[in-house]
Amino acid sequence: MDRVLTVSELTTNIRVLLETTFGVLWVSGEVSNLRRPGSGHIYFTLKDEQSQVRAVMFRQSASSLGFDLEEGQSLVCRGRISVYAARGDYQLLVEAAEPRGIGALQVAFEQLKRRLEAEGLFDQKNKKPLPPFPERVGVVTSPTGAVIRDILTVMKRRWPTCSVLLAPVRVQGAEAAPEICKAIDMLNNIESRNVVDVIILARGGGSMEDLQPFNDERVARAIHGSRIPVVSAVGHEIDFTISDFVADLRAPTPSAAAEIIVPDRREVSGFLSSMTAGLVSAHSSLCKDLHRRMELVSRGISNPGRKINDLIMLLDDRVASLAGGLRRGLEKRGNRVQILSRTLRNLNPSVHIREDRRRVHYLLNKAVLHTGYNRGHARGRLERARAVLDSVNPLAVLKRGYSITRRSSDGSLVRDASTLKQGNDVSVRVMSGTFHARVIDIKGEESHGGEEI
Repeated sequence: MDRVLTVSELTTNIRVLLETTFGVLWVSGEVSNLRRPGSGHIYFTLKDEQSQVRAVMFRQSASSLGFDLEEGQSLVCRGRISVYAARGDYQLLVEAAEPRGIGALQVAFEQLKRRLEAEGLFDQKNKKPLPPFPERVGVVTSPTGAVIRDILTVMKRRWPTCSVLLAPVRVQGAEAAPEICKAIDMLNNIESRNVVDVIILARGGGSMEDLQPFNDERVARAIHGSRIPVVSAVGHEIDFTISDFVADLRAPTPSAAAEIIVPDRREVSGFLSSMTAGLVSAHSSLCKDLHRRMELVSRGISNPGRKINDLIMLLDDRVASLAGGLRRGLEKRGNRVQILSRTLRNLNPSVHIREDRRRVHYLLNKAVLHTGYNRGHARGRLERARAVLDSVNPLAVLKRGYSITRRSSDGSLVRDASTLKQGNDVSVRVMSGTFHARVIDIKGEESHGGEEI
């Protein structure tokens, strides 16, 4: 008779047979009965039109999956066949998985995009307007790439008075996302003298793996929380990242971001010239119109001289007003140019270094003078306080032969002899010590003789 196996022995033999026969294999199917208990493991069924198999992905493998499993998702799973002895079921131990027909990064991108859009991070009402004439631009990018050089070249050509503050970060790899978040926070909390008007988040093109830091949820929330407008300029024109949707404006390339942010000085100059020409033309037309009206009115009145004089004075007022307005406008624009020139000169670090050096010398000399004055003043106050203290010191009075008498019972001072009774014990303090006595006789204030105790 063959040996009788227990259920556990049979299950063990089946498990060994399955594991040694199949080894590592790939299985495709559709996810159903998905469960995520508190242990961190993921349990689901992998099925097709005709069959199904139980599957489990343990916590360590699930944490590195890169996207969220969803009901109905088509997967390609890599794993091993094993047997769950408690139920006698065979199951697939999944070590890795990826969506069938689409990459895991793309799935993670779409999932995060849907979630952030549902939270309102992409809403147009949250977009902040860009300043028309920025004075300082913060750039979050790699300090060594071509991106920062392209941005600087465009800004120098279009609007040279605008300065750039670079926040250097890595734009690829696992450390890139935390560094980008830290840079955005730093630019939002920089001291007021160096505050930036707009932030460019930029990097060149690359694969979806290369652009992954800009599809990171932490970066998206850092952009959304920025009080300074953020322009996303990541990759090429065909590339889209989560940061593009959250940012206040998306630029197709880093160079295009610089073109969008700063105006072209030639266009501004042309606009000012056009406005000036328009004012001059309007002034000339008004003058001609007033002259024509003056001629018409002069023909229709019997005494045109007075009316003409009035119109001439009105014309002079209008001409003076228009000329003054034109002059003030030109002066205002000239002052703006001077202010921008002074700002550019003030950016020279040597000017600040000289000013700071003079101020340090001034403060050092002032500190030395104040220290000497305060030392002499404090010494004088100390001497005066010592004199006052000596004048009120009761021990100084005892030196002249006086004494202090207290009741032995409660230590209270005796100021009036009539408050004592014969037989009371007292304590007498003199200059060189204290002695105790008993009251024998009490004499009134009219007696000036020696006091007996």
